[in-house]
Amino acid sequence: MLRTHTCGELNKAHIGQEVVLCGWARSIRDHKDIIFINLTDCYGWTQVCMTPAQAAGINKEDYLQIKAKVIPRPPESLNTKIPTGEIEVQCIEYTIISKCTKELPFEILDNLDIREDIRLKYRFLDIRRPIMYSRLRFRSRLVKAVRQALEQERFLEVETPMFVRSTPEGSRDFLVPSRIFPGQFYALPQSPQLYKQMLMIAGVDRYYQFPHCFRDEDPRRERQVVHTQIDLEMSLVSQEDIFNVVEKIMYSAYKELFGVELKLPFPHYTYYEVMRRWGIDKPDLRFGMELVDLADAIPGCGFSVFEEAIAKKHYVKGIVAPGCAHFTRKKLDELEAFAKTFQVKNLFTFKVHNHALEGNASKKVQPQTLQKILELSQAKEGDLILVCAGPYNFLHRALAELRKLLGKELNLIDRSQLQFLWVTDFPLFEWDEEAQRWAPMHHMFTMPNPKYLDTLEQNPGEVTGILYDLVFNGVELGSGSLRITSPELQKRIMKMIGMSEEQAYARFGFLLDAYQFASPPHGGMGIGLDNLAMTLLGLENIREVIAYPNASNGTFLHDGSPALVEQDQIDELHIAIKQPKPEPEKKA
Repeated sequence: MLRTHTCGELNKAHIGQEVVLCGWARSIRDHKDIIFINLTDCYGWTQVCMTPAQAAGINKEDYLQIKAKVIPRPPESLNTKIPTGEIEVQCIEYTIISKCTKELPFEILDNLDIREDIRLKYRFLDIRRPIMYSRLRFRSRLVKAVRQALEQERFLEVETPMFVRSTPEGSRDFLVPSRIFPGQFYALPQSPQLYKQMLMIAGVDRYYQFPHCFRDEDPRRERQVVHTQIDLEMSLVSQEDIFNVVEKIMYSAYKELFGVELKLPFPHYTYYEVMRRWGIDKPDLRFGMELVDLADAIPGCGFSVFEEAIAKKHYVKGIVAPGCAHFTRKKLDELEAFAKTFQVKNLFTFKVHNHALEGNASKKVQPQTLQKILELSQAKEGDLILVCAGPYNFLHRALAELRKLLGKELNLIDRSQLQFLWVTDFPLFEWDEEAQRWAPMHHMFTMPNPKYLDTLEQNPGEVTGILYDLVFNGVELGSGSLRITSPELQKRIMKMIGMSEEQAYARFGFLLDAYQFASPPHGGMGIGLDNLAMTLLGLENIREVIAYPNASNGTFLHDGSPALVEQDQIDELHIAIKQPKPEPEKKA
C-alpha cells in the first residue's frame, strides 16, 4: 500500500510514529511560519504541519502522499469532535501524486447550497463531501444487514437475467436491439417477477437478490430510470409468513444501523380502511388529522354542492387542522388552490369560534347541519375544518395531500416515531378510463382472494387480491403478493384485462408453460432499496442515496447520457433513426 494509515484513524496512541498518509489537500491555512493542511480521504481528515517552503506549489484538492511524524496537538487546538483531533502530523517529505488543475465548481464542504444539476454533473466531487460518502456507506451497511438476515433465513442469492423478453404491460420497457438477430430486441427488466417465480418452480424454495430494475417512464422529480430492489420469493408460504420474514429484515437492519429494536409485529390495515381514515394507501401515522366522513350530516343541509355529491354516490369528507382558525383569507385561498391541483372543484372551510362554525361556507349550510359537522369532526375551539365534496379518488387524494402539507407546516409530525405498517387486501383490478377496460392494480400474476375465484368475471371492481404493501412513515417501501400458480386461472385473469389467449402465449408463454410442470404455492415482494435508505436517513430526495442518479428530466449528467452514437453503430444494429416531427407553431 502507498499509505500506512488512513486520514481518519490516527490518535494519541500513534504519537512518535512515522506514518505515510495519502489524500486530498482539502484546505490550506497560512499562519506565516507554519502552513496547516487538512489532508482528507473518505475515512476522515488529519491536520498536517508544513513549513512555507515545504508547502510551496501545493493547491487545494491536489492529491498528496505525505511521510510525517505524529505529534500531539497543542492544548489550545484540541478538537474532540473528530477522531484525529488530539494529534497532528509534522511533514517530513511529500509527493504530489496528482495536481488539481481546474477551478472547483463548488467547495468540497457539507453546508453548501449547491444547485442539483451542478452536483450531478460533478458527482465525483459531490461524493468527496463527507455527508455524501456517509450516505453511501450507510446504504452499503444496509445491504449487508439485509443480506445477513436473509442468509440466516436460508435464502439463496440468485441473479436473474438482465436481458429479457419484452412484455409491454404496465410501464414501458427499455429496448435493446440485437445485432445478431436483425429486427429483434431484448428488454431490460422492469422487475425480476417472472424469473423469480420460475425459480420457485425450479425448486429454489427461498430466493433473494438486489436487482437493478429499469422503467422507461416520463420524467418525474423523484422517479429514477433505474432503481435497486431488495427482491425475495418464498415457496409454501402464507401472507403472514412473508410478513414475518420482512419484519425480521427490518428488525435486523434497524438494530445494526441504529442500535434500536423495532416493535414487532407491524400493525395491519386493509386498503379500504387506510383510504377511509387517511385517504391514501401509504399513510403517515406519526400524526392525527384522520379524514371525517360527513355524509350523515348532509341530508337536508340546504347546500346543493354537498347534496348533489351524495345523490351521485360521491363523498363529502373533511379534516380538522388543529388551532388553524386564525388562517387568513390569503392562506385559505392557497389551500384551496393546492387542493384543486388534485382535481377537486372546491375546498370549503369552517372555523370553530364560540363552539360554533363560522366562515363563508357556513352561510350556505343549515344550522342543524353545521352542528352535526361539528359533532362528527370533534373539532375544538380555534380549529379549522376543511371539507371537500366529489368522486372517491379525487376527494381522497386531495384531502390526503392537504393532510400531509399541514402536518409538515404545523410541525405535527413526531419524528421520533417509527411507524411501520402493512396495507393488505388491495383491489385486484382498477378501471382504465383511457383503454376502457379493467387493468391490474399491481400486476396480473397476483392471486385473488379465494372467495372471489368463482365470480371473478361478474364484478371485477369488487375483487381483492392477496396483495400487500409495506409502508414506513408515509413512504411505500415495497409491494408483494401471493402468486397465481394455475395456468387456467392465469389465463382467466389475462382474458379479463383484454388479452387474448394468442397474445398471452406470445408474451408470457414461457411462464404459462412452466406452470404445467407443477409449481409449489409461492409469494414474495420487492422492497425499494433506494427508498428504504432515503427514509431511514430521514431524507426527502432519493438521489441523495444513489451514487450516480439521473436528473429529474431522466438524463445522466455525470456522463451526458443519453447521447447520439456513430452512424456505423446504428447500421450494425440494422435499425434506422426516425426523427420526431417538429411541433406546429402555436397561434397567438
